[in-house]
Amino acid sequence: MDDSHADISKHVRAYIKVFIALAVLTVVTVAVSRIDFPGAGNVVIALLIALGKASLVVAIFMHLKWEKSASIWWLLACCAVCFLVLMFVPLLTVNDTPPQVHQGTWGP
Repeated sequence: MDDSHADISKHVRAYIKVFIALAVLTVVTVAVSRIDFPGAGNVVIALLIALGKASLVVAIFMHLKWEKSASIWWLLACCAVCFLVLMFVPLLTVNDTPPQVHQGTWGP
């Protein structure tokens, strides 16, 4: 009985630590959004912070930190690869517009 109480107490402490980390990272996200980085710096930093937050949620709240089955990790790796492919597909269309076409706003 004492082991189960200690185990629950350990998980609750982990949940509280993750909640605090998520709250801090949310404040960091808002603070960083106010800074103008050159190029795609804002997007890269926002995605890195979001990746950290998602990793905390997946590891602790979804209990993947304690997962022993390799099939779950293979499925997660396949999802990550598919995500990266879909993120970089728009880069393949960068040079599709002919040079004489003017890309601008909707107005005249």
